[in-house]
Amino acid sequence: MTLISTPFNAKTTAAEILAGVDLTGRRIIVTGGASGIGLETVRALRGAGAEVTVATRNPASGERALDLSDLGSVRAFVAGWTGPVHAIVANAGIMAVPTRQVAANGWELQLATNFLGHFALVTGLHENLRQAGDARVVTVSSGAHLGVPFDFDDPHFERRPYDPWAAYGQSKTAEVLLVVGVARRWAADGVTANSLNPGYIHTNLQRHLDDATMRAFGAMDDEGNLLTPDYYKTPEQGAATSVLLAASPLLDGVTGRYFLDNQEEGVVPGGPDATGGVADWAVDPAVADRLWDHALKATLNG
Repeated sequence: MTLISTPFNAKTTAAEILAGVDLTGRRIIVTGGASGIGLETVRALRGAGAEVTVATRNPASGERALDLSDLGSVRAFVAGWTGPVHAIVANAGIMAVPTRQVAANGWELQLATNFLGHFALVTGLHENLRQAGDARVVTVSSGAHLGVPFDFDDPHFERRPYDPWAAYGQSKTAEVLLVVGVARRWAADGVTANSLNPGYIHTNLQRHLDDATMRAFGAMDDEGNLLTPDYYKTPEQGAATSVLLAASPLLDGVTGRYFLDNQEEGVVPGGPDATGGVADWAVDPAVADRLWDHALKATLNG
């Protein structure tokens, strides 16, 4: 399979992705669109004429409440939606929560928020996506997925020691598997799905990281001041790949792929030494089907 390339690069901004693109009449949902790369995703899409609904846990004026860790909140959002959805950008997330926490349904909080809430949202709006005729689902994953497969035996760290990064990485593997599941099931409905690694960006996502971790990333000096290494992106650049997958005509009909820096990434063996690409365990159809069934049962019972 030939990898998809685009004329853009790591420093392209979200607005530049959509230069000359008219999204008038397209209805798009962006979760976590009130700050960081989510906010820049919303700005670029609205700038191109799209009708964008910002779904966020703490809504400001004009936004809609959506707590992804609460399946009741997701159901209420879905029940309140009418008409087609042309794209869902599953952008909201939490990272490296320092102590084990669980959602109301018992799921580990990062997995419940980053994956299960988005699964419930996407599947709940399946008919609305189908109505659009050419809808897209986009999940914002992370390079952290490369080191952590999905653990079906103990996904919520009930028996194994809790590790913030293992929990985060597992949730991001699950987000890629969600895309694989959609691509396998909904192609006949005109729904495509792709995932991405946005890269390194200073956002509120890092709020749980201690100073030592930030220094290890090269993103903080000894006095506690934030630094921006050359490999970091601005929020406007970090949102570019999300916007590419959600709305660029260059991605018409493309589904089940994983992108970084506005280019498709190849499949690599997952493991502690993996540094780029998408892990083989995150695109395994059998694993995607198993996780889909596991999540569907949770959304029906939760």
